[in-house]
Amino acid sequence: MTDKPNGQSMIPDEEKRLERQLCFAVYSAAHAFNRAYKPILDRVGLTYPQYLVMLVLWEKGRLSVKTIGEKLDLDSGTLSPLLKRLEQAGLISRTRDPKDERQVIISLTEKGTGMKCQVGTIMDAIGEATGCDMTEIANLRDRLQQLKTNLTAE
Repeated sequence: MTDKPNGQSMIPDEEKRLERQLCFAVYSAAHAFNRAYKPILDRVGLTYPQYLVMLVLWEKGRLSVKTIGEKLDLDSGTLSPLLKRLEQAGLISRTRDPKDERQVIISLTEKGTGMKCQVGTIMDAIGEATGCDMTEIANLRDRLQQLKTNLTAE
């Protein structure tokens, strides 16, 4: 946003304040989401990142660790301990891919599959916490997905 011939920004000083920054609004909203999810997910015994893994598995079934990491934008250093805790809780199982021993396949256990019925309750609680209806949530989600696309475009 450099409009002046000398390359300086024409952004008013008021817009340069922390609370006016888009990045800070997204950052603080993400923290607020984590705080809102915590008591809801505590009731079902999941952390927020574990819930995201479970959402992917409820949708797709069996997936490689690599694919889960790609879908959630998590590296293996973050994902591996998460998966270990889910396995210890009896929600997933890990097996080597017989076609490629380097790949680990994650599958839901019966207990993990049975938890899928919790998604609606969790979504209802978060929807209520946001104060938004489904249309507003969909619009916000779509705008944020477009923002991510713009920021990651090469």
